[in-house]
Amino acid sequence: MERKDHIDAIGVVSLVGFATVLAFNQVVIKVGNTGFQPVFMAGIRSFGALFVLLAWMRFRRIPLDFSRRYRASGLLLGALFGFEFVCLFWALDHTTVSRASILFYTMPMMLAAVAHFVLPAERLTMRRALGLGMAMCGVALVLSRRQIGEASVMGDIAALAAAAGWAGIALTVRLTPVSEQKPEMQLFWQLSVSTIMLLCAAPFFGPFLRAPELVHFAALAYQIVVVASAGYLFWFFLMARYPASGVASFSFLSPVLSVFLGWMVLGEQVGWPTVVALVMVAIGLVLINRRTRAGRAAH
Repeated sequence: MERKDHIDAIGVVSLVGFATVLAFNQVVIKVGNTGFQPVFMAGIRSFGALFVLLAWMRFRRIPLDFSRRYRASGLLLGALFGFEFVCLFWALDHTTVSRASILFYTMPMMLAAVAHFVLPAERLTMRRALGLGMAMCGVALVLSRRQIGEASVMGDIAALAAAAGWAGIALTVRLTPVSEQKPEMQLFWQLSVSTIMLLCAAPFFGPFLRAPELVHFAALAYQIVVVASAGYLFWFFLMARYPASGVASFSFLSPVLSVFLGWMVLGEQVGWPTVVALVMVAIGLVLINRRTRAGRAAH
């Protein structure tokens, strides 16, 4: 496969489409939670996506590799993935799509802050520090404005915890031996370990079913097929074809589209504090992910 040194027109369309899929995913989880208990649905999602992934690996002749060198970091990767989605699914059961999305997509800010200390090549520059500060102000604004019945403190905290779990996954993939494995094997660790973790944890979160209807099963199918299997595999394709910095620069679209879809599909109220916070987080994401001119030329 030819690797591009820039994002071409096909890449732009692909990345906008992928950001839309992820944004709509927040709405789908919110809807699905009205028919299934959140942690149970997350576990079934991982279980179903695992079978799709195994079929893909068999088709591509990608072997499973459980070498001792990778076991500890692989299990850690899966545990962080499970933690992330316990928190995210539970958060969307207790807060709005708009709030959860803004808080969840602070992950790059968390990653940038930690990477400054553990990844020498990713020190905070003045521009990245400004982006981090803007995003933090946006988060503070979201947390300080809460209408009665709109959200809970625990829902907001869970969304931030999900972002921390996501950042932990990114660091694990960068700093541990599992980084040497193929992306499909990394995803296998995440889906297999999280399936066990989530389904074992589900009984502690209440009844599994909440009178599910066809729309809830459709939401679950979307989670399994579109997001957790095909979506992640498509992400691997984008990362292999285009510069990582260019792909990352589109991350600001997901929270923007999530807020829009929450308003359009679910009728969520979006006041000026949410809009201001969203703009601050989106600008922060762009500043953190944007490469310098010299950095872009190196690709």
